[in-house]
Amino acid sequence: MGIDAEGYGYRAGDEGIDRLLRDGRTLSPAGIERAAWGWDRHEDPALMQRFHDAERAALRALEQADRSSTWDDARKRILDLTEGRSSLVSWKAEHGDIGHKAERAMLGAALALLTRDKLSHEQYATLARPMAEALPWLLPEAPPEPRR
Repeated sequence: MGIDAEGYGYRAGDEGIDRLLRDGRTLSPAGIERAAWGWDRHEDPALMQRFHDAERAALRALEQADRSSTWDDARKRILDLTEGRSSLVSWKAEHGDIGHKAERAMLGAALALLTRDKLSHEQYATLARPMAEALPWLLPEAPPEPRR
């Protein structure tokens, strides 16, 4: 992808936690609702089981690589963005069930990004997919689903 003539886009290699947080800061209430909708799609027991399995594999990979503190830092930064003193108006506007679902989607995406090199693509996609409904760069091969 890259930066276009108007300055939009991202730099090569800029697809990690920092980009997730920057993009999370720019989400409107509609974007937060879209991420929550992505999370809702995982409420099917089979999908939720796959999500939890991928989550456990990612956490285990971080622990084995002695990178648990990286996850702790990313998690704190996300929670500060969504709930903390420095949370933005759009996240405050969506506080409650929608905000919490979007927050879980963002946490899953962060975990996916941190362990992408340690997970199968299916595990990565399972963790990233809910947030990819609002931030398609997380899964460019799977465009967002139309909302019904």
